[in-house]
Amino acid sequence: MDLAPATSETPSPAHTVRGACPHDCPDTCALVTTVKEGVAVKLQGNPEHPHTAGVLCTKVSRYIERNEHAGRLVQPMRRNGPKGSGRFEPVSWDEALDDIAARLTVLKGINPETIVPYSYAGTMGLVQGESMDRRFFHKLGASLLDRTICSTAGGEAFGFTLGGKVGMRVEFFSEAKLILIWGSNSIASNLHFWRHAQAAKRAGARLVCIDPRKTETADKCDEHIALLPGTDAALALALMHELIVNDWLDHDYLANYTLGWEQLRERALQWPPARAAQVCGVPEAQIVELARAYGTTKPAAIRLNYGMQRVRGGGNAARAVACLPALTGAWRHRAGGVLLSSSGQFPIDRAALQRPDLLAGRTPRTINMSTIGDALLDEANPIKALVVYNSNPVAVAPESGKVVAGFEREDLFTVVMEQFQTDTADYADYLLPATTQLEHWDIHFSYGHTDVLLNQPALAPRGQARSNTWVFRELARRMGFDEPCFSDDDEALCRAAFAAGSIDYEQLQAQGFTSLRLPEAPFAQGNFPTPSGKCEFYSERLAAMGQDGLPDHLPNHEPAGSSAAYPLAMISPPARNFLNSSFVNVASLRAIEGEPLLEIHEADAAERGIQSGQVVRIFNQRGEHRCRAEVSRRARPGVVHGLGIWWRKLGLDGSNVNQLTSQRLTDIGRGPTFYDCLVQVEPVLGAADQA
Repeated sequence: MDLAPATSETPSPAHTVRGACPHDCPDTCALVTTVKEGVAVKLQGNPEHPHTAGVLCTKVSRYIERNEHAGRLVQPMRRNGPKGSGRFEPVSWDEALDDIAARLTVLKGINPETIVPYSYAGTMGLVQGESMDRRFFHKLGASLLDRTICSTAGGEAFGFTLGGKVGMRVEFFSEAKLILIWGSNSIASNLHFWRHAQAAKRAGARLVCIDPRKTETADKCDEHIALLPGTDAALALALMHELIVNDWLDHDYLANYTLGWEQLRERALQWPPARAAQVCGVPEAQIVELARAYGTTKPAAIRLNYGMQRVRGGGNAARAVACLPALTGAWRHRAGGVLLSSSGQFPIDRAALQRPDLLAGRTPRTINMSTIGDALLDEANPIKALVVYNSNPVAVAPESGKVVAGFEREDLFTVVMEQFQTDTADYADYLLPATTQLEHWDIHFSYGHTDVLLNQPALAPRGQARSNTWVFRELARRMGFDEPCFSDDDEALCRAAFAAGSIDYEQLQAQGFTSLRLPEAPFAQGNFPTPSGKCEFYSERLAAMGQDGLPDHLPNHEPAGSSAAYPLAMISPPARNFLNSSFVNVASLRAIEGEPLLEIHEADAAERGIQSGQVVRIFNQRGEHRCRAEVSRRARPGVVHGLGIWWRKLGLDGSNVNQLTSQRLTDIGRGPTFYDCLVQVEPVLGAADQA
C-alpha cells in the first residue's frame, strides 16, 4: 500500500493519503483514503497505526457517503425567509463576508462582548477547532465561551484528584485481571478499547459493566450493575467502605502517595453497602461482591467514561471513582488504575494556537455554552451576534425550547458554518459551507490513547466549501486585523500546535502518527501532577472554593422517585450509529437506527398501557417530545432512555429529547446535567400507526 504524504504534483491513477478521524470519540483513528482521479474511492483504518489496527467503526466507515452526500452545503447562502424556515438564497463569498465583517465591526464599536462564538467538538482537530477562530475572537474582544457541554465535570474532578486528565495507557487494559467499565458503552463509543478488554477476557479477566442501561457492552460483560442515574458516588464510597473493613488496602501506597486518607476513610465508613444499595437501587450483595473482586484482584483497571458525570453530583462521582486505585495500590501495575481521558498528557501549546495575548488585557464576560438558552433570552446582558461552527446547539443544547426561542430572535445576527443544513443552520442569517476532514489540514491529540495524528487533505473542497481557518483569516483581513499571526497557513498551525521538541514532527509527516514518550506505570511511585504530587483525596483547592474537599454523594437535582408528577428518570445516551448529532443525515446509518425511540421497561410500560411501536408523549415542566416506544430489556424499572441525538426536524413533532433536559449545572465544572431529568410518559391514543 502506498502511504506517501499528499503532494501538489499530479498523482498516479490511484494514490493514498493519511488522515485522522475528526469526531468526538476517544479512539481518534488513523485513516487512509484512496483517491482516484480526484475522487475518494475507499476509506479505511490505517493498519500501520497500532491503536486503529485497520479497523473503523460503522459510522466512520461511511465517511465517504457522508462526504459525497447530496445535502452537502457547497455555496454561501443568505436567509430569505422567516428564522427557522430554512429558506436561503445563494450569495458570493465576498458578499457574505463583507456583510458579516461590516455587521461585526458595528457591534465591536458599541460593545464587542455582544458577539459570542459557539463551537465545540464537531471536529476535535486543533487547527480547524481552536486556532484561527480563537485568535479572531480574542482580537475582536468578543465574549469568551465556556465549553462545558461534554466533559468538564469529570475533567475538572480528575484535575482536583489526580492533577489532570491523566491515567493508565489504554493498551495495558489487555493485561488486567478485572476491568470495571463504568458509564461507558464501549462497543458503541470506544471500539478500540473494547478490543483490549476482549483480549483481557480471553486471558481470564472478569469484566463488569456499571451503567443504568443494559447496553450492548453490558451484554458482553460477565456482570451488569444497573444502578440508578446519579448514584455512582454512593457506589464508589461503598466500595471504599468494604476495602477498609476487609483491609484490602495498600497501606504503603496510602501513606506515601496520597493526601487526606484519614478524612476519606471517615467519609467512606459512613457508606456501608446496605445504604448504598438503597440509594443505587441495586442488591447489597452485588456491591459486596464487586468490592471483594476489586480488593483482591490484581491488576484491576477502571475504564470510566463521561456519561456518569452528566448529573448534579457528576464531579464528586468522578472524584470518588478516581480515588479507588490509590486505596488498593492499583497504580503500581501498568495494567492497573483508571482511565477517563488521556488528553492531559499531550503537550499542546494552546497559547501559540489561540493567542490569548490578543485580548491585550481585556477580560470579556464568559458565556456557558450549556446555558445558551437562558443567555440568548437575557435582555439585561444581550447577545447581538452569534457565530456557530463545529456545533449544532439547537439540537444538542439542553432545554431546547428556550434555545429555539433564542435563535428565533429577529434582532440576533447569526452566522453558521456547516457541512449540512442542520437544525441550527435553519436559523442562520448567513450559512457558510464548511470543508470536511477529507478536504483540509489538521492535527489531533486523543482522549483515549497517547498518539498524535496528522490529517492531510485528500480531496479538493467540494463546490465553494472553505475551511474554518480560511473564513476567520478572511474576516480578520476585512476587519483590519493586521497582526502577522492572521497570515499563518494551516500547515504552520499544525507545526505550532505542540510544544517545541515535544513530538517528532518528521515522523508524524512520514507515517501520519507519532507516539508520546511516557512511562508505562506513571503513578507507581506517586508523581501525580497535583500541587502535592500525590493523589489528593482531600483537595485544598476545592475547599478554598467553598466546596467539600472530599468526594461525597450528591443527590440529583431531580432524584429518581422524588416526584409523583414525573416518576420516571430519563437518560439520553447516544444512538449506536450516530455521534452526538453527526451522521444523523447519512441514509445508511439512519436506516439502521430507524427513528427516534424511547426505551421503557415492561413494568413501566404495562402500568401506562404502552406497547412497543406505539407513539408516546414524554413530558415534564420544561416541555414535551413525541416518539415511538420500545418496551425493552435494556431499561431497568423507573428509568427510560431517550436515544439521541436526532435532529429535531426528523422527529415526529419537530423536537428531540433535549426539549426535556434542564439547564441546571453540575457540582464541579459548570457542566450540563442531561442525565438528571425526571419525566412522565403516556401513550398517544390513536397514534399507534402514525408515521
